[in-house]
Amino acid sequence: MADLKLTDVEKAYGEVKVLSNIDLEIKQGELIVFVGPSGCGKSTLLRMIAGLEKITGGELKIDGLVVNDIPPSQRGIAMVFQSYALYPHMTVRDNMSFALKIAKKSKAEIEKAVERAAEILQLGPYLDRLPKALSGGQRQRVAIGRSIVRDPKVYLFDEPLSNLDAALRVATRIEIAKLKESMPNSTMVYVTHDQVEAMTLASRIVVLAGGGIAQVGTPLELYERPNGEFVAQFIGSPAMNLLPGEVVETGAQTRVKLAGGGTSLANIPTTEADMGLKVNVGARPEDMIATDDDDFLYQGEVDLLEALGELTVLYFKPESAGAAPVLAKLNGIHTDLKGRKVKLKADPAKVHLFHNKVSLLYR
Repeated sequence: MADLKLTDVEKAYGEVKVLSNIDLEIKQGELIVFVGPSGCGKSTLLRMIAGLEKITGGELKIDGLVVNDIPPSQRGIAMVFQSYALYPHMTVRDNMSFALKIAKKSKAEIEKAVERAAEILQLGPYLDRLPKALSGGQRQRVAIGRSIVRDPKVYLFDEPLSNLDAALRVATRIEIAKLKESMPNSTMVYVTHDQVEAMTLASRIVVLAGGGIAQVGTPLELYERPNGEFVAQFIGSPAMNLLPGEVVETGAQTRVKLAGGGTSLANIPTTEADMGLKVNVGARPEDMIATDDDDFLYQGEVDLLEALGELTVLYFKPESAGAAPVLAKLNGIHTDLKGRKVKLKADPAKVHLFHNKVSLLYR
C-alpha cells in the first residue's frame, strides 16, 4: 500500500482554472473523503489521481514516485465508479477475475484472489450468478471486489453509493466501513456528496470550494472547529445558524450582543482590540436549547415544525425577505410550540464566532 502527495496541483481547461494550489498529503492506511458543493472539482481531482484527467500544473506522487505522466494502468490504483460497470454476460467470478486474466496471472493466483475478495465482501454464494440476478448493493460489492483482487496501492471511490436507494446506501456504507477495518493498511480516496458517508467513513475529510481546499481535518474537527463560515455551514445538516452580533465583552470568554436583542457567551478568547467587533454568531440547530433566560441567542416565532419522534425540528419565521430561517432541533416532541414565540440559547462551548467569514479561532 502507498501514500500520496499532491504539491501545488492544478487543473485548467484552456484559460479556465477549475482547481489550483492543491497541497495534500495522504498517509498509508487513511480513508480520505473529498466533499464539496456541485462543481467544486472533487471528482476531477479523483480522476487526476487516477490518471483519467491530465494534471496541468504541480506534482502528484504515489509511494514517492512522480506519476504525472504515467498511464492509469501503471499507477497501482483501482477505481470503483458510480455506475457498477460490470460485464452483464459474465458471472461474478468472471467479472472479478477478468483483469487478472488480462494480466496473465496463473489460474491458482486468480482463484486465490477471487476467493479472498469474495470472503471479505461476503460474495461467496453469488460467484456463479450473473449481475442481473443481484441486487444493487451486491453489484456494487462485486465492483469493489474487482478492485480488491488487483491488490492496488490505492483504492479510488467515485460516489459509489449514489445509485442505491436509501436502505441500500446505509447497508453498503456499513460494508465499506467494515471493508476498511479488514484492510487497515489500504489507502483509500473517496468522493461523495453525502455528509453522512463522509462523517462516518473518513479518517480525514477534505472540503473543496472555490477551486481549492477550504479545510482538511478529521470529521469531528471540521464539525466542532470549522475554520470559516463556508465549512461551518457545509458540514452538518441542517446547516449552522449564523446570527449577526457585536463583541461587548472580551477575555477568555467573549460576550456578544445579538442584533435580535439577546446576548450570549462563547468560549473563544478575544482581546480588548476586539471590543465592538462585528461578528456572525454560529450555533448548530442541534445545539440550540429553549430558554426563558435573559441571555439568549435568538428569539422568534415558530413558523413550521417537524415532529420526528425522538426530536422536533423548529423553523422560525425569517426576519426579512430572502433571509435564511433559523432552525433548532429539540429533543422530544414539542408540537405545542407551533405559532409561539420561543427563545433559544446554546452552551458557550458550542458557540462559534466569525469575522469576515473566518472563525476567530483561526485568525
